[in-house]
Amino acid sequence: MRAIVFTPAVEGEVYLHGAHVTRWAPRGQRPVLFLSSKSLFAPDKAIRGGVPVIFPWFGPRSDSKPGPMHGFARTVPWTVEETRLRDDGAVEIALALAPDGTARDLGFTDFHLRLRVIFGAVLEMELETRNQAPAPLVYEEALHTYFAISDIRQVAVSGLENTAYIDKTDGFLQKVQGATPLRIAKETDQVHLSTTAACVIHDPEWSRRIIVEKSGSNTTVVWNPWIEKAKTLTDMAPDEWQRMICVETANASRDAVHLAPGATHKMRASIRLA
Repeated sequence: MRAIVFTPAVEGEVYLHGAHVTRWAPRGQRPVLFLSSKSLFAPDKAIRGGVPVIFPWFGPRSDSKPGPMHGFARTVPWTVEETRLRDDGAVEIALALAPDGTARDLGFTDFHLRLRVIFGAVLEMELETRNQAPAPLVYEEALHTYFAISDIRQVAVSGLENTAYIDKTDGFLQKVQGATPLRIAKETDQVHLSTTAACVIHDPEWSRRIIVEKSGSNTTVVWNPWIEKAKTLTDMAPDEWQRMICVETANASRDAVHLAPGATHKMRASIRLA
């Protein structure tokens, strides 16, 4: 089940499965979010593309307990909490996730997630986590956003200059990004730590910049599978790696959130074209 948004300003789409935003395109513009042509829209599978919601761990589970890659939030059904047409013409949709059998089986029994999505000239997403347990909740999270681009070889990402990152393609070594914008020329999986800066995806061939601003997030992840890794992804066409880049708003690794009992944390991402 999904909600499809059409307004004079924008087209959008969000699925209840995973609270997954799959489309945002201002009128007259190319889609800003990448969605794989081979994506598996199956109950137990994540959608490949758009904005998967990652919770409560990023990547493989690190506490030696079983669990799916990137947690469970992206592969379970959420419920509609609220929908409204705002005075500015944007459409706001709020989806919620409470502990279900899947979460409880994995040891997460006392939390509440709320994803608020605003489809307007700017795409705004806010992931709110509330700890309903008597003990602290330690978790990782991400809005794992896939962006549509003309050609991965031609784009650059600014905003991460001189930041420390974990290189997941090189034995998880910690490195430092150079003083120039990031360009992709190989498989890339970089977890940039302790950074709150906005990022800009520069796409000269399509004559546009995608600006990603955030708050409540101390991690930015940049990912592209490149040629060989893409061949192992059954839910992505062999050449689609050339037309996407992930720039993810996150709290991961040493930036994991430590949430006190009864407390709430909000992570926000704002995406616009320039």
